[in-house]
Order: sequence, then structure tokens, then C-alpha cells
Amino acid sequence: MSNVAEHTSSTAAPALPGNSASKLLTVFAVSLGAVAMLRGILLAEDTMVTVALLALLGFGFALLQFRPTLEDFIVSAFQRYRRLALTLGIIATLAFPFVLNGSSYALHLMIIAQLYSVLALALNFQLGSANIPNFATGASYGIGAYTSALLALNFGMSFWLTLPIAAVVATIFGFLLGFPSMRTRESYLALVTIAFGIVVHQLLNNFSWTGGPNGLVGIPAPSLFGHSFIRPIEFLGMKLPSQANFYYLSAALVGLSIISAKRLHDSRVGLAWNALRGDEIAARCQGINVVWYKMLAFGVDAFLAAFAGTIYAFYVSYISPDNFTFLVSVTIMTMVIVGGMDNTLGVIVGAFLLTLLPEKLRIFDDYRLLFVGVVVILFLILRPQGLFPQRARNYGGDQ
Repeated sequence: MSNVAEHTSSTAAPALPGNSASKLLTVFAVSLGAVAMLRGILLAEDTMVTVALLALLGFGFALLQFRPTLEDFIVSAFQRYRRLALTLGIIATLAFPFVLNGSSYALHLMIIAQLYSVLALALNFQLGSANIPNFATGASYGIGAYTSALLALNFGMSFWLTLPIAAVVATIFGFLLGFPSMRTRESYLALVTIAFGIVVHQLLNNFSWTGGPNGLVGIPAPSLFGHSFIRPIEFLGMKLPSQANFYYLSAALVGLSIISAKRLHDSRVGLAWNALRGDEIAARCQGINVVWYKMLAFGVDAFLAAFAGTIYAFYVSYISPDNFTFLVSVTIMTMVIVGGMDNTLGVIVGAFLLTLLPEKLRIFDDYRLLFVGVVVILFLILRPQGLFPQRARNYGGDQ
């Protein structure tokens, strides 16, 4: 059996041309290019500069689309130097606030983009891995935010204590949503999740103890080892805006989500979700507990979404039902589809792209969403499988 697996691995992934030096250079070039592109978009004040950078990004993905060998070579280079790429990513994440010229607005966009990345990764377990359409991720996001905010305001609980409690509460609601959804499929399942999201929004909007349409105000900022998150960070004589505290907190959550995605994808749970995506009847015939794994997908989605909601609530210190509408769930689903379903990197890139585009194109006012829609359509035309398509599992050797 092991010989068969080794033979399958060797035939499925042929060696790509290129020596170690060229692959090493590729890892550095792509990593630095990605950081420079993100910094350029964040700090661009001229709309034409932003459009030019987006055009350059689109050209890069078009090149990958029409030159598959180039894409395979880049993937091979990052697989060859995984630890180096991971180290570069960690260093870039830690150092990135220091190259933003002290811009609070750029840090704010990074925080929101990272939180949406977590939401998109949460939904990816369902939509990407198991092909379960869920339009209630925004509702789980709101449940986490409101649970933590109410505990902090009414009972004086600290952020660090409300974080796991909010996740557990949202997970319970996720299972409650998953249970009736088991009797539906495809479009009917989507309708059930849409209804759940609308019900949650209406309850938040009408209950007096949730603040009604006025929401909750005065959510206290967290603190860690005596350092309040409303204070700036001082390091080696440099001072970062107070938003940097939440930047690093949200970055840690993204890291946790990536690790969870990797572990789940490589586990029997990930295999079971992929089997459901391929053919639910065949999965059931192979002894997979379809109901359990579907409900587990709902629970994992709600758990991570609640984490993101809690950080968001304590970051903005004010939340209202308008922050967790049906449009939020649609946006998250779009991020997963545009980035590439069941691809962790693609989902994160899709989340960043669809978070930054509306903010950086505010000059178009009423036509902003139209412009964003056109850009998304162009990306889908150039890369119909998503910016970073799903790749076949490799059962032999390193992945």
C-alpha cells in the first residue's frame, strides 16, 4: 500500500524545472512583492495610484492564468522552502505596522481585513470544504460581539474571559442552526441560513437588553499585563498608534485560524468534509456520519466567527445591529468564492481584496460598489476557479 501511495504521489506531482537558487529567489521576490503591494494600496492617497496597483495585481493573476507552468513553479518554490516562507510571513506581520508611517487609518483597514479573513476562513470550512452554503456567518459574528459586549458591560468581565464564553454561546447557536438544516439541501439549506440570519438581526434590533437599534456603547478596551489597548505601543524609541494593539491581536487570531484550517484539512474531519462535497450519498455509503460532520462544520464556523466578533466589539467600543446584517454574510461568501474555495491563502487574499477595495475607492461615491463589482467580475473571468484554486490532496510525502 505504501508503494502505491509513493507511486501515486510521484506521478501526480512531477518535478518542476528550476534549481534551488531560483526557487529561493522566487520565495523572497514573491513575499517582498506581496508586502510592497499591500503597503502601496494601504498608503495610496491618489485614487489613480490605487487603480494602477489593482491593474498590476490583475495583470499578475492573468499571467498565472495563461502561464500555468509559472504558477506551478511558484507553488513548488514555496513548498520547497515552507519554513523560510513561514518565517518571512511572521516577520512581515510583526514589522508591518512600523512601515505604515504611523497611519491609524491603514492600521484600521488591516484590523478589519484580518477579522474578515477569520470570518472567511470560518465559512470556508462549510462552503469550501463541505460545499454547505451558509448565509448566517454574519449572525454568528454578531452573536459573538453582543455576548462579549453584554458580559463586559453588565457583569464587568474582562475581554479575555468573554472571548471563550462568546465562542461557546455562538457555537451552541451554530449547532441549533445545523440541526434543522440537516433536512434540507442546496438552495433550501441556503434559505434556512438566510432566515436564521434575518431572525438574529431582528432580535438584536428589537430586544431592549441588546440596546435595540441604538446598540451598545462604551465597551471597555482590553488590557494585557497592565498595558491598556487604548495606549500606543512604544518599541525601541518608535511609537505606534493604539490601533496596533488590536492589529497584533487580530493577527494572532488569523494565525490561530490558519493553524486550525491546516489541522482540520489534514485530519479525518477534513477528509469527511471533502467527501461530502464530492458526493454525499457515496460518503454515507462509506460509513461517514453525514449529519454529525455537517453539524460540526456549522459549529466550527460559529466558533471562529464569535472570536472575530468579540475582537471587533472591543475594538470599536460600539456595536449595533447594522454591523451584522445579511449583507455581511453575502460579503464573506463572496470573499471565499473570489479567493478560491478550500484554499486558505486564497480565502485570506480574497478577504483582504474585498475589504480594501470599497475603502480605497470611496472617491466614486455611489458608483463605488459598482466599480468593486466590475473588478470582482473581471477577476472571476480571469480566474474562474478563484484567485488561488483548490489543489488536489497529496497523500504521499510532504504536503
